[in-house]
Amino acid sequence: MAAAARVAPKDYFAPDEWAPLARKSVWVGPALISHAWLVILAASAMAMAWPVTIPLAVIIIGARQLGLAILMHDAAHGALHPNLKLNDFLGDKLTPGGLVKYRTYHLGHHRFAQQAEDPDLGLSAPFPITRRSLRRKIVRDLTGQTHWKQRWAPLFKRIRNPKRQEAASDLMGTFMVGRWRFFAGAAVTIAVTAPFGYWWAWFALWWLPQATWYPMITRLRNIAEHACVAKDEPDPLRHARTTRANLLERMFLAPYWVNYHCEHHMFMHVPCYNLPRAHRLLKAKGVLLGMLTAPSYVDVLRQASAKAAVA
Repeated sequence: MAAAARVAPKDYFAPDEWAPLARKSVWVGPALISHAWLVILAASAMAMAWPVTIPLAVIIIGARQLGLAILMHDAAHGALHPNLKLNDFLGDKLTPGGLVKYRTYHLGHHRFAQQAEDPDLGLSAPFPITRRSLRRKIVRDLTGQTHWKQRWAPLFKRIRNPKRQEAASDLMGTFMVGRWRFFAGAAVTIAVTAPFGYWWAWFALWWLPQATWYPMITRLRNIAEHACVAKDEPDPLRHARTTRANLLERMFLAPYWVNYHCEHHMFMHVPCYNLPRAHRLLKAKGVLLGMLTAPSYVDVLRQASAKAAVA
């Protein structure tokens, strides 16, 4: 299996330029995790005080749920904290979790980016698609169908399979594996909020964002990163796309600099908070002209849905 071509930092940066980019802060990673949780708590408090703001809170919280996943992704690269034990603790215990399994999978994506062996190739291979197909996918995301299909349907299919003769305890174990945080978080949150009349808070302000806005922006992020990138692309500057994001997009769609995805694939151990600086340096050196970039998320979606519909 041929690995994807890679670049060397020394090809683009002098040592005094590269050192600050590669440096991992002892406080920025923990601060970003704290920021994500504080935003979630603030949006939840807003919605509980003024229920009319629940739709806005769902969008804000769903974006920070993605933000926590992005920070776990940084931890998978050892980029969240210079102390690797603390890096893994932060990335596994204070984010969605599953860091070790995710790291193995994700580093395979980097090793074989856009090659036949890339485990994420299926996410980008179907594009471009028709606008109608893209609309259907977004509707499925926002109505919870994608969440059900990915998180719950395979589990219930296994439990209902008449060919399996599992004891009740085994079935419960099957149900809880990988989901204990979900149920523990639900139990604790409901226990804390219910006495104050907010028994609904966990359902409306955690599960609903996770089942609707989070899948939708995850899909859009995946499209922006790799859709319409050629399979077996030989140029390491074009394995992934960097997309310019405005303030609202960074708040609700692309938190924590995830839009600098080409730079991330070029230098995968650079912390996310240093990617904008890497982008500026590469632009100043004229390298950006050879990189795969897009001026906006709207432009990327236009490219990804450019396939003509069959009459």
